[in-house]
Amino acid sequence: MSTSFFKAILILPGTVLVYIPALLIWLSHGTSFEASLPPIYSIHALAGVVFGLLGFGLIFWTMRLFAGSGDGGTPAPWDPIQNLIIRGPYRHVRNPMLTGVIFVLVAEALLLQSIPICLWMLLFFIVKTLYFGFVEEPELEKRFGDAYRDYKNNVPRWLPRLSPYVGHKKHQ
Repeated sequence: MSTSFFKAILILPGTVLVYIPALLIWLSHGTSFEASLPPIYSIHALAGVVFGLLGFGLIFWTMRLFAGSGDGGTPAPWDPIQNLIIRGPYRHVRNPMLTGVIFVLVAEALLLQSIPICLWMLLFFIVKTLYFGFVEEPELEKRFGDAYRDYKNNVPRWLPRLSPYVGHKKHQ
């Protein structure tokens, strides 16, 4: 992986999953919204661990696909990958990397019992949904043409399809 790939990881997931949640925890300290750890065997803790493992699993899986099959570029919009990747989790859902990020934010909110992090996750989800619909997907249609349009018409943005998408094998 290149330096620019690592830089994109530090900037994007780092900001969303570490820097902003840390700022929210710091700002809410001493208020009624202060973060606190749940009892270790509580449903909050168990659900947080499950969401965290699923989220990090998706993030690492998709990062490996980007690094190995992207033909250069990074997950960052300022340095996009050159190949349309329709392998692994991308055969079930169009945004598995962001789904993983959202799962990790859910895990953080549960494990820290933090309403501010939960609100941050909801805001992030709304902004990303708007960004994908108005910016990223039209750009992907321009770059990858009919292959992406077919993919977009057959694979949901957020909720995974049960059977894997197998269209346009030349782009996989």
